[in-house]
Amino acid sequence: MNPLVSTLLEGSGPGLAVAGALALALPWMDRNTRWRALPIALVMALTVRYAWWRITETVPPAGLTADFATGLVFVVLEMAGILGGLLSLVSLTRTRDRSGEASANQAWMRAAPPLVDVFICTYNEERDILERTIIGALSMDYPAFRVWVLDDGGRDWLRDFAGALGCNYLARPDNAHAKAGNINSGLAHVARLKQPPDFVAILDADFVPTEKFLSRAVALTREADVGVVQTPQHFINPDPIQNNLAVTGVIPDEQRYFFDVLMASKDAWGTAFCCGTSSVLRFEALQAIGGMPTDSVTEDYLLTLRMKRNGFRTIYLNELLSLGLAPEGLREYVTQRSRWCMGFMQIIRSRDGPFAVGNGLGLVDRLSLIESLLFWTAAHAVRIAFMIVPALYLLFDIRAVQVDIVRAISHFVPYFIAQVAMMAWLTDRRVLPVIADLSQLLAAREIVTTAAMGLLFPKNRKFHVTAKGGNRSKQFIQWRMMRLFIALACLNVAGVVFAFTFDPARSWQDSAAVGLYWSWYNIAVLIAAIGVCVERPRYRDGERLRGTGAVWLGVGGSWQGYTMVDISVTGIRLKGVPPAPIGTEIEVQVGQARIRGRLARQLVGEFAIAVEDSLAARVAMIPLVHSGRFGSQVGRTTVGAVAQRALARMFG
Repeated sequence: MNPLVSTLLEGSGPGLAVAGALALALPWMDRNTRWRALPIALVMALTVRYAWWRITETVPPAGLTADFATGLVFVVLEMAGILGGLLSLVSLTRTRDRSGEASANQAWMRAAPPLVDVFICTYNEERDILERTIIGALSMDYPAFRVWVLDDGGRDWLRDFAGALGCNYLARPDNAHAKAGNINSGLAHVARLKQPPDFVAILDADFVPTEKFLSRAVALTREADVGVVQTPQHFINPDPIQNNLAVTGVIPDEQRYFFDVLMASKDAWGTAFCCGTSSVLRFEALQAIGGMPTDSVTEDYLLTLRMKRNGFRTIYLNELLSLGLAPEGLREYVTQRSRWCMGFMQIIRSRDGPFAVGNGLGLVDRLSLIESLLFWTAAHAVRIAFMIVPALYLLFDIRAVQVDIVRAISHFVPYFIAQVAMMAWLTDRRVLPVIADLSQLLAAREIVTTAAMGLLFPKNRKFHVTAKGGNRSKQFIQWRMMRLFIALACLNVAGVVFAFTFDPARSWQDSAAVGLYWSWYNIAVLIAAIGVCVERPRYRDGERLRGTGAVWLGVGGSWQGYTMVDISVTGIRLKGVPPAPIGTEIEVQVGQARIRGRLARQLVGEFAIAVEDSLAARVAMIPLVHSGRFGSQVGRTTVGAVAQRALARMFG
């Protein structure tokens, strides 16, 4: 047997055997099994094995050398990221599904429904965005609620528009403390009413609730110590990664792991937290803590911590109960995540942070906060380091990692396989390694900068609103971000070319081979990042959602049934041949909604209907489209489908 193969098999056998067994067995295991902790423990063991090897065998010898300085910084960042990952894996050993509890409590809730005030928080959003949210909120199937538009923009047209729809309107004289201040203004107003609410529901301006939002969420407030019921954020439009790589429909949005997997596990440990929109808050608990906190730009997470100190829990209901808009541009995507990072750093530096003594936080709460701290700091910083380290070796012979190909395969490959297999299992194969790395890399520079500024100078940080809407019908290139990714890609390409063209003496069995494979992976991720920086046009005539089911068309008193292909607020696409010439006015029956429309165009085996452009038609269509029955929810992701779409987008 070849000596290299023999050495490789001898050194990597146990680790690869465990990782291979996990990869083979996990697809057949129920993710909610009581044995869930066992495979996670095996992944943790392989992670610790890898980390110990990195610390004890791969760090360059101590000394005043570039190798040691670079290697030390890199290993510290990597180990901090791994520690955060281990804390996350511990959290994932449990999960909780509260849907059964919400169903069981329906009779209790309907017998004496608590009064809920629904706050729609807005600053500068467009009319069509607000119209959908207001109509959706007014259409909820719940017996006791009031809807309030909290306008921090002081817009007369919105006051008149809200009144026309039968919705309450509130404005305030200033914008102090941004969204938190706006909510506090609303809380002060409803507290003075003859009948104050029992609960307050928070909706961002672009989040349309389904008709069941309140009935499902409020049903979980039966226990008096439930201060917050948080529900997940789902999106009706593709995020920048999906849109700009043309992979909408083959990968889910970037937030699905957090809301579908991680938050359910945090709930099982009692560390779920308020995420702002799509939440229901106990009014008594809000009064007990003095309203929404204003000393962090992420007032929602801080709200959970303050409530916990006053004996109130935050719980999580993982059901699709609202549909909002994901950030539509890459700049907005980065701005949103930078704000989350800044707010969390402010919490870390505050008396509510994990390192403060006597603030009422338990050990599990503190570890959960530390996990998030390591995510925002180390995980993003090491993502940049990963892009630089192999090129430093290939170009300048700076050996931050002392390793050969055999030892790398023996320790890194089992760890990597186990991590990928675990993520595929927990997310039902909806997360891919390259896409996960890409999502972190896109905002890494801004996140690292924001984290440093937040830790050093946490006071008086401005709340930056995530812009939604606007004209996005033209292609646009985010040059500032792209330049960084081009530079990193050129650095990696130069390293590969130099090492294996101008320095042929390098051995394929030493660190050069590791650097080569590492650089090629980096190049793939960076090419994808460059592609995301080219913003594809978006045409806002209504986001289309896949749909099925019968649609009835009436022409001249005669009705005929068709099968739906997709639906939006402005139109419906159906299978078959239209019942009349294109341009004919028709009646449309979808579920309980009856509207007027027009046969708009004929396709091969399909045709489209344009819905009448009237308020009455939108009042019927908005609750239907945002009911949760339709959507672009993605099942299992395949590497081939994602690669094909992305390559066609960038090189086609």
